[in-house]
Amino acid sequence: MDKKFVYADNAATTKPSPKAIDAMLPFLYEEYGNPSSVYSLGMRAAKAILKARENVAAAIGARPQEIYFTSGGSEADNQALRSAALSGEKKGKRHIVTTAFEHHAVLRTCEYLQRRGFDVTYVKPDSRGLISPCDIEAALRDDTCLVSVMYANNEIGTIQPIEEIAGICKARGVLFHTDAVQAVGHIDIDVKKQGIDMLSLSGHKIFAPKGVGVLYAKSGTDISPLIFGGSQERGKRAGTENVAAIAALGAVIGDAVSGVSERTQRVRAMRDRLIDGILSSIPDTRLNGDRERRLDGNVNIAIDGIEGESLLLMLDMAGICASSGSACESASLDPSHVLKSIGLDEKRAKGSLRLTINELNSDEDIDYILEKLPEIVSRLRALR
Repeated sequence: MDKKFVYADNAATTKPSPKAIDAMLPFLYEEYGNPSSVYSLGMRAAKAILKARENVAAAIGARPQEIYFTSGGSEADNQALRSAALSGEKKGKRHIVTTAFEHHAVLRTCEYLQRRGFDVTYVKPDSRGLISPCDIEAALRDDTCLVSVMYANNEIGTIQPIEEIAGICKARGVLFHTDAVQAVGHIDIDVKKQGIDMLSLSGHKIFAPKGVGVLYAKSGTDISPLIFGGSQERGKRAGTENVAAIAALGAVIGDAVSGVSERTQRVRAMRDRLIDGILSSIPDTRLNGDRERRLDGNVNIAIDGIEGESLLLMLDMAGICASSGSACESASLDPSHVLKSIGLDEKRAKGSLRLTINELNSDEDIDYILEKLPEIVSRLRALR
């Protein structure tokens, strides 16, 4: 098979859809007004933001006034945690519960809060990458102000029992936040039915552009701004809105969440063929994360005897885009904290490969990866 291009890093970012780009273009050209302005050019921009807010709310079972636009998932995570911490502090509650394999947007915010006197409990996943609701419940204290558990892990794709954890938090009167950046568009989400108080999502994971995200906060939740200035986002996020990106997110989120089960069934079949093909054709490999309770397009494989960086470079030479972990940590030489949290030693963690596919991938893409990957691994192992 001749060299081709295969994009298999959709957990890092997705390709903006034509629908998203079409939604952006008017606000980059003729509809360039500031949405805070009172004349018609600005009012049309404000109307576009309102429509996007309504679309996002409908997609996750929320109300429009519970949707706050941000620059992405990381900002939404920061705002959720810091808001809950400030609110809890007023009531003498300075304890947070999260997990050891959260996205660094959560972990580093927790570290920031620890330096300011908060106590944080990091619940560990089991070897399959799953969090036990019982462990979350056991970690709760009378002074717990927040529990934050990611819906689906960004590296190994494991899906957590969010509704059960949310129920435990509600029974104890503790705010519950979930980083759903990787889950939206892959799992049916209804924040009301599932008892979620706060949720983070990001546009560029669901075919919208980079630079736009959302914090959902249930009505009555005390939200504190990270950015001070104007009265945008009802006073919770100052700064002129990124109208074009917000319009794009509003345009695509409905498609992203509709027909999830039918769409994911095809992707899951490709994922399983990819997992089985790698494990059967390359010796000394293992799947990272639970086989069943994982995102439809996530494949994360530990490959003994290789360095992840060399593997990625050779895959790129073959036209295959992949990663060895979170794109947010790609410049780090340290092994993945996610893989270490499920028991992988440093050497094996550094030799892991993440392939994330979606409905834009084809069976031919899977064939090409299964042709090239064993050859590349063999060459790398021969160089040891």
